[in-house]
Amino acid sequence: MTERIELEKILSSDECSFIDDYVTSLGEAELLTSLSGMLQDRFSLRLDLDPDIIGGLILDSSNLPGSASAACRPRSERECAAIVRACFSAKIPVTVSAGRSNLTGSATPEGGVLLSLEQMKTPEVRVDVEKMTVRSPVGIILEDLRKEVLEQSSNTLVFPVDPTSRTDAMVGGSLACNASGFTPGDPGAMRNWVEQLDVLMPDGHMIRARRGHYLSRDGVFILSHDAAEIVLPIPRYARPEIKNASGPFSSPDGVMDFVDLIIGSEGLFGIVTACELRLARRPHEYLDLFFSLKDESLTLAFHEYLHEKLSGNFSGLSAFEYFGVNCRKYMDHESKLFSGDDQVGIYLQVPLYDLTIDDAAQQWYEILTEAPCIIDENAIKMMTTDKDRAIFLEARHSMPSRSLEVVQRRGTYTIMTDTVVPRDQFGTFLNYTHELLKDEGLDYLTFGHLGDCHLHFMILPEASQLTRATEVYELIIEKSAELGGVYSGEHGTGKRKRGDFQKCYGASALEQLCATKRAIDPHFLLNRGNVIPCQAHAAEAEP
Repeated sequence: MTERIELEKILSSDECSFIDDYVTSLGEAELLTSLSGMLQDRFSLRLDLDPDIIGGLILDSSNLPGSASAACRPRSERECAAIVRACFSAKIPVTVSAGRSNLTGSATPEGGVLLSLEQMKTPEVRVDVEKMTVRSPVGIILEDLRKEVLEQSSNTLVFPVDPTSRTDAMVGGSLACNASGFTPGDPGAMRNWVEQLDVLMPDGHMIRARRGHYLSRDGVFILSHDAAEIVLPIPRYARPEIKNASGPFSSPDGVMDFVDLIIGSEGLFGIVTACELRLARRPHEYLDLFFSLKDESLTLAFHEYLHEKLSGNFSGLSAFEYFGVNCRKYMDHESKLFSGDDQVGIYLQVPLYDLTIDDAAQQWYEILTEAPCIIDENAIKMMTTDKDRAIFLEARHSMPSRSLEVVQRRGTYTIMTDTVVPRDQFGTFLNYTHELLKDEGLDYLTFGHLGDCHLHFMILPEASQLTRATEVYELIIEKSAELGGVYSGEHGTGKRKRGDFQKCYGASALEQLCATKRAIDPHFLLNRGNVIPCQAHAAEAEP
């Protein structure tokens, strides 16, 4: 373990010097055109200047407006290093993109060069069954990686992180925002499974960091290359010990694994080009259960009951999901899932390693029917066929699409919270938010990850309510921070939620991120605008 990191050269010293000398010889008017020619001739790398090509790459799922002057799709570390070094020397902002499934605009460029990693397919996916690890490129869809793990391990191993967007999101983006899925607790998020990252720094040097090898000391890493040293301070603001995808990792005691600095940092400090991930033993089967309740107060009672029953540890579940207020209104197949006029539903998935499906079903039937919230045994549905599971997934995925249709008819857009609060504040937070939304007369629905006290409130405003709905969202974020929570449990910060970061952590935390960023990227070029509002640091950010 050491805080000293020797930077690896991807390009030779001569190549770096050539790039540096070349860009400094160019005028601003000819910069991108000449740079495009040089990269093609010297590195066989295409820098597209065609507005039609660029236009097809600049939007992610946030639908925030974006702009870029050029786009590049490298296929290897060497090509990636060449474009990054050229932009670093020329002081051109670079925004990293790939699957563009992010909801917060982290992949939406605000000028400069868009760097798409969708063609970064090396190294090939390679599973080590004995070590229970997989080596992966970043330009592969997460679900394709999960399928490859199953195939190469003969269905004995699985990569367990399963965000809703796993069929669209790429591995690189999942690492950038510390993506998570159904599974409660630490096992549900990417951070828990990362063993090694290959990280291209903003100047084109490389760090290959294995977990446990590089640990900061007294709050700093020492990066060295060519007899020069960079002191890299780490963020030290306090982070709530709950599910958290709100801003880069921090460590109040000044000790942090370099791997953790990168995961969830949304590309502020470097570009991940490859990774090694741990795998889990695949269960032989899953028990899938859905049951409904009259109202949300019974849900809170069940949550407390199950927390006590499982000794406070939900990580043995692979899903603990909630379908709350107004979900039935926006859900396909709702009558096949909910009983009578019940208004809320809970989905549990239990991985089975040793128990048979019948034994597990009996065990959980007893757990559910003994709950103090009195679950009607006729309301418990066990999904035993592929058709049953397909109906459930169609129902779950129908809510966002039907909600989108509603706001499109209203000429507005959805406003969705991503907050997480501590368990002992969960009821207080839910009551506050429901009362606020009802008092304002706003249409909304709630759903999300009950095991992590992580529910989404999706607001569907009328055109006349749009301004007030945005203000109400801000009040909800402030309340979550007041209760010791965070504004993002899974979707990150990006550009859309920059203000939320400061509400949650304060101005000092923002300054700490700027200090880390400034040490390795003094002009704030890489992924400019993510988390850090660069206009507040114009002296450093502007070329």
